Amino acid sequence: MPVPTLTYPLLATLAAVLMPFLAFLLTAATGKKARNGAVSIAAISISLLAAAYVFAHVWGKDPIHVQWHWFSIGRQAFHVGLLVNNASALMLLLVCLVALPVHVYSTAYMKGDPGIHRYWAYLSLFCFAMLGLAVAGNLLLMYICWELVGFASYLLIGFWFTRDAAIQANKKAFIINRIGDLGFLLGIAILYSGFGTLDIQVLFGTDTPAVSGTGNLTPGWFTAAGLAFFLGAMAKSAQFPLHVWLPDAMEGPTSVSSLIHAATMVAAGVFLLARVFPLFDGTVLFVIAVTGTVTAFAAACFALTQYDIKKILAFSTISQLGFMMAGIGFGMYHVALFHLTTHAFFKCLLFLCAGAVIHEMQHVKQKLGHDFDPQDIRNMGGLRKHMPITCATMSIAALALVGFPLTGGYLSKDALLVHGFEWAATQHGMALAVPCALAVASMLTGFYSFRLLAKVFFAQPAAGPLTGSHATLHDAPLPMRIPMLFLAACSLFPLFTFHPLNDGHVWLLRGLAPDATLPPLRLLHFAIPILATIASVIIATVTWRWYVLGKYPLKPQGALYRLSLHQGYLDALYMRAIIPPLMRLSAVLFWLDRHVVDGFVNGLAAGGRALASAAAWADYRVVDGLVRMTGKLALGLGNALRRSQTGRVQHYLALAFFLMVVMLLYFIFARA
Repeated sequence: MPVPTLTYPLLATLAAVLMPFLAFLLTAATGKKARNGAVSIAAISISLLAAAYVFAHVWGKDPIHVQWHWFSIGRQAFHVGLLVNNASALMLLLVCLVALPVHVYSTAYMKGDPGIHRYWAYLSLFCFAMLGLAVAGNLLLMYICWELVGFASYLLIGFWFTRDAAIQANKKAFIINRIGDLGFLLGIAILYSGFGTLDIQVLFGTDTPAVSGTGNLTPGWFTAAGLAFFLGAMAKSAQFPLHVWLPDAMEGPTSVSSLIHAATMVAAGVFLLARVFPLFDGTVLFVIAVTGTVTAFAAACFALTQYDIKKILAFSTISQLGFMMAGIGFGMYHVALFHLTTHAFFKCLLFLCAGAVIHEMQHVKQKLGHDFDPQDIRNMGGLRKHMPITCATMSIAALALVGFPLTGGYLSKDALLVHGFEWAATQHGMALAVPCALAVASMLTGFYSFRLLAKVFFAQPAAGPLTGSHATLHDAPLPMRIPMLFLAACSLFPLFTFHPLNDGHVWLLRGLAPDATLPPLRLLHFAIPILATIASVIIATVTWRWYVLGKYPLKPQGALYRLSLHQGYLDALYMRAIIPPLMRLSAVLFWLDRHVVDGFVNGLAAGGRALASAAAWADYRVVDGLVRMTGKLALGLGNALRRSQTGRVQHYLALAFFLMVVMLLYFIFARA
């Protein structure tokens, strides 16, 4: 294969991917001296410029597709390469756009942390892995980057490794993601066995992708491959019931949470499904749509009663990922990627604002000596007057999450709902329940979002740490405010279109739109946004009355409340119904391995040692004994003959006379 020509867009792509890796190496080599993050920030800034250059040269044009020989197995050659089309160019730019504000924010948020040098190294490694995943040109390289993303997230979630909760959280994330990684690997194996290639452009990207044919696969194997890839995406993108690792991942720094939840790790599953979308048949798409809907609805229900500000946002992420998965299942992967893009900005902003609040609450805790949880929204209230910029930016992000007009979230979420009903019109049976459940999940999103804003910023503080201590509160420092203001601007509609109420003019959707789309139902494009907006206003009014005016009419003691608060008791179910049997099975397998497998091997080893001992005895006693006996006989005979050689003539004559006598006697007696 000829060496690809190094064009400027290709060099820019390589620079965008490799700069964070170089920053990781430099930071790791520098050690504890790398405390200000200058190397990491410079690297991700260069990556952003390079990604913008690549985006400008690829969007709406021919993709970049290059390959280099990697290794060979027999006659089969494997290649490593890059594939940058509209979707991957968007992802490349999006990761950098979100990562840079997080890096800048971290300079103030993580200031003074004793492990800050490790933080910068891990953050750069994480960005490198995600950027590599976005532009990988074949499934094997994508899988390697996929694993590296999981490893880097493991390091970041457990960054404060002296806390047992952080260690348990990163271990939980690592184990659950291994389940999904097995699915990804099985999908790769099935496709390679059927088509003999792992090149994404050949398999999925051409006008006539290889998977549009049969290859060596039956329809059943096609379905199995699609479900295998979806299993990988389920774990990485926290789909029900493999979502339980994501709320616990909040044990990492809030800036890490913002990056993981925005456009990197959890979005990787959605991007993977969009990448391999031509593989999916109707069965797989239906499974994806139902799973995404269940995830969106269940996570929204769990978020309703949480008190940890970061866990509320974590369940919000799970719910929004469910919306994206449902969009994939509807066959509208371009709409799912659009929602991924808008979600990246407002979810990153929500976490950064939450981090600013936690930052100030932690200062109150340290200054006044109070013992309270700085992440519990019950300890907050009335922060609007003392943190106005944080309040304003978080309100914009929450409105985008709800899908309120003039925000990017309004365009993407309503587009998903509209296409969901259009999809249901093409299906049969109970398919209409899917978009209806999504609509209910959207309304629940409004409730927990407005509840969060009300209890943190607008409600009167309850008797607790903030009573009489407001003078110690202030807005976030400048390095934290600037990223928040930037992301707030990105969460509004002008970034995507100048028609704030019509998703039909969104440039991103036009660039990603597939050739085949659902039959449009024009009425839905007007009715659903209007109804969703009215519902949001009603829900905002209710939450204001309940949480700001203090007219909450319910008692938090019912079964449904406890079910939501304890996240459906899924963790308890796993701890009682799944983990103990697995531990017992592990114990049985350990016993079998120790006593049966190892016993058989040890028995063979003992038999081998016994045989070797017998062979050694025979060799020493018999073979070596015969050799030694022959030597002794020769030595004895030599000694005897040596004594007969005296050098005296009379001895030789006597010996000759003796021999003659013996011979004479022999002849006499022999003849007689």
